Amino acid sequence: MSVQSTATIQDAFLKHLRDNKLDVTMFLVNGIKLQGQIRQFDNFTVLLVRGSSTQVVYKHAISAIYPAEAV
Repeated sequence: MSVQSTATIQDAFLKHLRDNKLDVTMFLVNGIKLQGQIRQFDNFTVLLVRGSSTQVVYKHAISAIYPAEAV
């Protein structure tokens, strides 16, 4: 699979989560669990919001993203 098609799948998944304002659980490679909604993303980072708290998470640190609903 080429890098371009992989990025397209990733972008489509993140856009769906962002546009539908779905709650997600994000696991990082070090085992930390984060929860919230994806507000924005770019090639390197994801902006995760929960309540009044906002976190910037580097994509290379993300191990898995589990949406609250099926995609």
